Amino acid sequence: MENQEVYTFNSKDGHSLIHCRKWLPEGAPVAVVQLVHGMVEYIERYDEFARFLTSKGFVVVGHDHIGHGQSVTSLEELGVMTGKHPADFMVEDIYTHYALTKKSYPNLPYFILGHSMGSYMLRKFLADKTAYLDELTGAIIMGTGQESAATCNAGLAVIAILSLFRGKKYRSTFVQSMSYSKPYKRYDCYGKDYGNSWLSKNTRSVEKYYHDPYCTFLFTLNAYKALAEGTKYACSKVCVGKVRKSLPVLFVSGDADPVGNLGEGTTAAYDSFKAAGIKDVSLKLYKGDRHEILNELDREQVFQDIYQWIEAHK
Repeated sequence: MENQEVYTFNSKDGHSLIHCRKWLPEGAPVAVVQLVHGMVEYIERYDEFARFLTSKGFVVVGHDHIGHGQSVTSLEELGVMTGKHPADFMVEDIYTHYALTKKSYPNLPYFILGHSMGSYMLRKFLADKTAYLDELTGAIIMGTGQESAATCNAGLAVIAILSLFRGKKYRSTFVQSMSYSKPYKRYDCYGKDYGNSWLSKNTRSVEKYYHDPYCTFLFTLNAYKALAEGTKYACSKVCVGKVRKSLPVLFVSGDADPVGNLGEGTTAAYDSFKAAGIKDVSLKLYKGDRHEILNELDREQVFQDIYQWIEAHK
């Protein structure tokens, strides 16, 4: 079995200790893949995919965001994010981990993959940190969408009003339900019907998710603010305009994923990258797949396709 390492670094939020995991291949590594997880989950959920990549000779690294996984000191801290703009902290932490890993493997091709909330933070990272990413080989944007500024602003207005009366640490089921917009309506979003989950068609994975305390907490208002602000910026022309034009980018999602508006939002995000002049942009939508394509029933094909794209670009 391949080696794994656990380590930490200090978050830019000033108080969190970020939990990291590294999966190592048996022999000499040929490339690095950094994983950026989504909302209300944690990095160990990517173990199967990481092991697949290590079998191909890759080093795989990832960490738990602030307010997630083992980057908190108690279950009560799950979903808590502090500061005025917590999305900035998440992006800074992604960069800290990138810089640490790049220092350890300076001569290897380096890829980064972001899923769901992590996909929006990755898009923000590619823009905000573009001056420091000359040696980034490629980016994989998974389970993403394209939200309008108006939609994000409406959410931010509700969050601001509730925060005024309830405080930034308040957990609002109303804001949660508001985030499940029209494309979600065909699915169960609360773990009542594993077969019709928005997550995937893999009922075993869905059941495991809804029995995991690290996947079933409710975001605080300030964490929802981070998500809404990060998404709004990630979907803007300003953001995509900053991304390095020569950076190869792969968009990959299920065409039945409500986050990507059933394929339409993912395609719109892909189109925005092409329109910005990014030269090597690809799009792969998996028919009938929902949100978590790395846990889907056809995940072995997803793994293989991502691996082949990496191989073609490293």
